[in-house]
Amino acid sequence: MADATDDILAIARRHEFALAGVSDAAPSAYGDHVRRWIAAGKHGSLDWLADELDVRLDPARLLSGARSVICVADRYAPPGPDRRVDAWPPRGRIARYARGGDYHTVIRDRLRRFAATLRERYPEEEFRIACDLLPLLERELAARAGLGRIGKHTLLIEDGGTSYVLLGEIVTTLALRTTPRAPGDPCGGCTRCIDACPTQAITPYSVDASRCLSYTTIEHRGAIPAEFLEPTGDWLFGCDVCQEVCPHTAPTRRKRSLSVLQAYAPRAADFDLLDVLGWTNDDRLGASMRSALRRARLDMLKRNALVCLGNALRARPDAEILRRIAAIAADVAEPELVRDEATRTLARLGHA
Repeated sequence: MADATDDILAIARRHEFALAGVSDAAPSAYGDHVRRWIAAGKHGSLDWLADELDVRLDPARLLSGARSVICVADRYAPPGPDRRVDAWPPRGRIARYARGGDYHTVIRDRLRRFAATLRERYPEEEFRIACDLLPLLERELAARAGLGRIGKHTLLIEDGGTSYVLLGEIVTTLALRTTPRAPGDPCGGCTRCIDACPTQAITPYSVDASRCLSYTTIEHRGAIPAEFLEPTGDWLFGCDVCQEVCPHTAPTRRKRSLSVLQAYAPRAADFDLLDVLGWTNDDRLGASMRSALRRARLDMLKRNALVCLGNALRARPDAEILRRIAAIAADVAEPELVRDEATRTLARLGHA
């Protein structure tokens, strides 16, 4: 059993995963918490989180006879503060995980090759890959496999590293030795992520997704609630605030030496907000090619751009940009979501 585990971890390294470990396929230890979280509506409109909940809470339901879960992770960004751009016209930032290659593809393709190798090595066993393909509590499994510990912001923090990691899994019938998990709490008395969250979405070890900017700017299809407009700041897509303030992301010599896969090298960290307002769907696809940015529809990105512009114009009025927003509000060719957001932006700025 030990030999098989060591062999599999070595294969994971050959497929360039930064981290790899093994968890058992036991049910989640947080089933009651997850059920209460969903019952309270904290998943917002993410109905897929509530779908197949019994399966999500028990990886063995995904594969008959499952005994182990092979967990892997990629680092997608180095430690340290974000690059802020003081530009006019203003620009909107995107979360770090979406600045380079789409992790769904980058991880999934290597997981498929990894699983193919395992099927050759262990033809009597079955292997099923995940990485957002299957309902799994990925962070819990990764923590159980020793890849890191879960912080108060609910993200996995690599021991000696940061929370800028992306996860994937292979559920298998192969009986493997589980890898040691790190003991203790990575946060102690620290509450920096809770204090800094722009929308007060975080309570210790829980996030109200319906309040999180990563939800309102990426997943939410309608108008962003009024209480979250100013807190959106310049975030065009997603938010990294809870990670940026975390002491675990502070750069050190060791953390700077940790490898980040070249596929995640940033193509764009931000966009000119006026350019986004003029995008066609082809422009959106071109800007988001092979990036997780494809998750947001064009009308949602324009909505977000208008919210960010409204925030910027509160501090620095610009008559030409206001005229541009007014033209969008009156343009029947624009989607209703965009027209309505333009109208609301004008009202926020006292130009209704």
